[in-house]
Amino acid sequence: MRFSWTGLILAPLLVPTIFSAAMLSSFHQSNPGLVFLILMVPSCVVSYGTTIFLFLPSLYLLSLWQPMTGLKVCLIGLVLGMLVFVPLTLLEWKSSGPDSGPPTESFLTFFLRWAADPLTAMYPLAGLVTSGLYWWLATWRRGRPSPQ
Repeated sequence: MRFSWTGLILAPLLVPTIFSAAMLSSFHQSNPGLVFLILMVPSCVVSYGTTIFLFLPSLYLLSLWQPMTGLKVCLIGLVLGMLVFVPLTLLEWKSSGPDSGPPTESFLTFFLRWAADPLTAMYPLAGLVTSGLYWWLATWRRGRPSPQ
């Protein structure tokens, strides 16, 4: 599959923007712009980091093996979105103890409790949306498919 700078810059930006804007309603602050930025920065770090260090290398390696289609790219994004949940949960577990200290419960117990949260579905959906948008931006230019 062909690399796209436009896809790399814009695709990981959509989900953090939507997430940060949606979360603004739950924060009743006098400065919504600051709250938006506080939510947007870590969301972008996770989104761009996943895209650059997981999605693009996976896409490149799989495209050497077989031709990529929109469905395959979206499935890669869905699976990587599920996998990103594990290290982020590990990070949360490490700071889950009293006063953000060492954890008081096992990682498996903590992981199962966090995995049962409905907001966990955000990770695979974010991977799906980001990969689908990357595919669309990388393959379509001015209404026609770009050459492979």
